[in-house]
Amino acid sequence: MAVLRHIFTITRHRLKVCAYCFKVGLVWQGLTHDLSKYSPSEFFAGVRFYHGNMSPQVKERVVLGYSGAWLHHKGRNKHHFEYWRDVDKSGKSAPVKMPAKYFGEMVCDRIAASRIYLGKNYTPRSPLEYFERRTDTGYMHPETAEKLRCFLTLIAEQGEDVALKELKAYIKAESRRERTERRERIRQYKAERKS
Repeated sequence: MAVLRHIFTITRHRLKVCAYCFKVGLVWQGLTHDLSKYSPSEFFAGVRFYHGNMSPQVKERVVLGYSGAWLHHKGRNKHHFEYWRDVDKSGKSAPVKMPAKYFGEMVCDRIAASRIYLGKNYTPRSPLEYFERRTDTGYMHPETAEKLRCFLTLIAEQGEDVALKELKAYIKAESRRERTERRERIRQYKAERKS
């Protein structure tokens, strides 16, 4: 029975994220969200550690001391801030600011996960409370953490409709700025190589 319950839970979550992503203009992110949860390394761990009101990865971590499913998942899904780490100029591991489209998907993911795992106990404050209670903001880029707190607070105070409308506008403007900045950096790099 755990197999069917796990399939039902992850599919409900995916569909909920998909609906939120569509609302903010992230069609591709919605369609491809969390597909790795159906891969053997994540799926079988999800069935084995299925709990119903929390991620099986949490239970796997308690039992084994780590979650192989989580390590697999975060390495393939760019909507997790843990994916966005690189080596800085000094050679140390450091957080990278999340691109807008993955940031938007992360916000949608957090709302959907709160709704799925909390069920009837969900309130508009739930995603913010989870963020404040369980997120290691020291591991997240400061700008990403600040923006995430901002949008989750907006949900808590003004509701999902207002927040998702703002998120859609943010993704559109920030994605445009990111593309322009990237092109400019590449242009400068090419110019420096020629000289």
